[in-house]
Amino acid sequence: MKRIFGLLLSICFCVSMYAQQLPQISQYMNNNYAINPAIAGMYDYYQVNTTIRNQWVGVNDAPRTNLISIYGRHNKNIGLGGIIYNDVTGPTSRIGSAVSYTYKLSLNKKIDLSFALQGGFTQFKIIKDLQTEHVNDPLLQGGDVVRTLPDATFGINLSGSNWYFGAALPQLLSSELNLMDDDVAKLYDQYSSDGKLARHIYILGSYKHKINSLLSLEPNIFVKAVEGAATQVDFGVKTQYKDLVWFGANYQLNNDLSSLAVLLGYNINNRFNIGYSYGLPTSSYSSYYSGSHEFMLGVKLVK
Repeated sequence: MKRIFGLLLSICFCVSMYAQQLPQISQYMNNNYAINPAIAGMYDYYQVNTTIRNQWVGVNDAPRTNLISIYGRHNKNIGLGGIIYNDVTGPTSRIGSAVSYTYKLSLNKKIDLSFALQGGFTQFKIIKDLQTEHVNDPLLQGGDVVRTLPDATFGINLSGSNWYFGAALPQLLSSELNLMDDDVAKLYDQYSSDGKLARHIYILGSYKHKINSLLSLEPNIFVKAVEGAATQVDFGVKTQYKDLVWFGANYQLNNDLSSLAVLLGYNINNRFNIGYSYGLPTSSYSSYYSGSHEFMLGVKLVK
């Protein structure tokens, strides 16, 4: 039954490839640069964050994501950053890297406005041994199907001493993967089934409230929108004790597979941040997979 469920997930992924193309992470409040490159303008130090995510454990060929990012403020007004990622789902894989430049403006003594432009490349691959309806499918003749394309992201972020709110536009160039011949592509052009890298809209915000000298509470929101799919909204909260131990939860609207994730982490010497999250399967799918696991390690590079 798990194989059948895995097949259904793969079919859903392929059909909605236009709608869901980018890697997903649940600890976005700790690796917020992976969502919006303009975040680099907020910090007066560099930091490195790595994320390893295994989604829908128990399902064959379920999504697996690895990414590493480094970012921070180069001087008073300029922030720099970079990211490398690898995302594998079924017979498809995607790797990419990008670097970003952020410029920060001080609107007043308490509020900053940052703009960022991130540029790089993405490589999409379909493995040769994919089972197709037609044995001699010309797309898969001659080896794996590989497409390498330029990519860009624009970001903007407004921030204060204990909050930030911004937006990003990943896949700004909307490049075509050209996975079909011209005659077939014309039949589906209105849906961009030819493999267009659709432009997304990300909105990310957070507010940190200090309850007392020991406890802080940090609610956050993450909105993901793209043409052809229902808008996803993540509501999260993170509680931290003595700047040492933190725990929290995320709830995601419009996600029938796993709408709730719990998070736990530990800070070491205010320099290392270790985090783990577990995405709970909904009751309808709990018999097919055991959940999603995500590990995160952050290192603050003190000047």
